[in-house]
Amino acid sequence: MVFLRKVNALLVRWIGLIILACSAVAYLFPSLFAWTVPHTSAFLAVIMFGMGLTIETGAFRTVLTHPKALFAGCAAQFTMMPLLAWGLSSLFSLPADLALGVILVGCAPGGTASNVITYLARGDVALSVAMTVCSTLMAPVATPLLVYLLAGSRVDVSFWAMVFSVLKIVLVPVVAGLVLRRVSWGVVRGVTDFCPIVSVMGIILIVGGIIAVNAEKIAESGLLVLLLVFLHNGAGLLLGLLLAAALGMNYAGSTAVSIEVGMQNSGLAVALATVHFAANPMATLPGALFSAWQNISGSLFAGWRRKGDRRVGEA
Repeated sequence: MVFLRKVNALLVRWIGLIILACSAVAYLFPSLFAWTVPHTSAFLAVIMFGMGLTIETGAFRTVLTHPKALFAGCAAQFTMMPLLAWGLSSLFSLPADLALGVILVGCAPGGTASNVITYLARGDVALSVAMTVCSTLMAPVATPLLVYLLAGSRVDVSFWAMVFSVLKIVLVPVVAGLVLRRVSWGVVRGVTDFCPIVSVMGIILIVGGIIAVNAEKIAESGLLVLLLVFLHNGAGLLLGLLLAAALGMNYAGSTAVSIEVGMQNSGLAVALATVHFAANPMATLPGALFSAWQNISGSLFAGWRRKGDRRVGEA
């Protein structure tokens, strides 16, 4: 177990560079990762199940006594990021495939990576986890509805089919993990040490697969998509920080809200694009590149916030 904790610590510390390196390998040697694409939904479901296993429900008691931050974070998740995605798509006059992919990312709930980055930044981890769980529970309705409203004029969006997909891929595994942790903690306790490793491997396989099968298209439009991902993620982090400041939140809370708003469950965006928009193959690309970039930017953001934390002397 000591060895596993050391491996987990290394993965947490270097997750951005690990995903970037594996993405480069997938781009240069597509055959190593192309096989993963048909299993994207299964990999994401495993990640979500692991999230459920690691959630400590007792950590929410303190957070729920101060619901303002929780509500603000979840509301920003499903307003700022979708509108930013729609605005960037319109500003750059993106073709339908890429616009759909950017909007899917913007309409996704928070991802588990935000909890890791919040921990690294010395933010309020309990608040971060609470926001991720709440946005995840809202996703079966919020994500399909927002995609339908923002992208329905560009491509054919099947609202109910997406609802059932999000339920199957996200909500059911999370709830199953929560229930299993609750009823069999003695068994689950040893398994949770493996969850970060499994999550990182799942993200690598999802991102690597999408990059592998889109290697030629990345060469054509990858720089544009990277620019959009950079702007989308960066604006989300900044707007989350400004929102927290407007609400008068402390360092730990504002850090958690900023990271939660700026980082998305881009794996879900990739899975939905793969399952429901096969006629729009480029729609998977923004989610894959967002997955790679957000972990790098999140790590840099965490380092910057930690320096600020030491400078002002806050806990």
